[in-house]
Amino acid sequence: MRTDKIYLVGFMGAGKSTVARSLGQRLGWRVEDIDEAIEARERASIVDIFARLGEPYFRAAEREVLRGLLPARQVVVATGGGTFADPDNRADILADGTAIWLDVPLPVAVERVPPGGSRPLAADRASFEELYWRRTQAYRLAHWRLDAAGVPVQELVERILDWLGY
Repeated sequence: MRTDKIYLVGFMGAGKSTVARSLGQRLGWRVEDIDEAIEARERASIVDIFARLGEPYFRAAEREVLRGLLPARQVVVATGGGTFADPDNRADILADGTAIWLDVPLPVAVERVPPGGSRPLAADRASFEELYWRRTQAYRLAHWRLDAAGVPVQELVERILDWLGY
């Protein structure tokens, strides 16, 4: 399955940003990280944006960043954990490129995303778990699911390249 754009989707801590950088380097493609783009645009961390302006503001910024990336080709996009959960974003992503779900089980996500860190939606463990299960329903709609638990980044990249035929 050849493509000229790859979107990495999945829950917090799945490794989307790390895999995107490595995959982009292997393909010689540009890499875009939606969360990093929002932080650069707002000149604030995601934690600060959530605290000062709220999640609805963050989601609107996320939508704008995604829309700005739609014309780009030969790019690997690391989405935020909630980007693909939004039906409009998901429709754009599925129509624009290849969506690959980096799937990690809940215990791995819990281990990788400590409460009180840079992830505002990870502060409350019960809410975190509920969010995980709700978003998993959306991630299942990606073009391809890749088990990303305990697999080295380079091996994930090789699996993606093999699946895409590169």
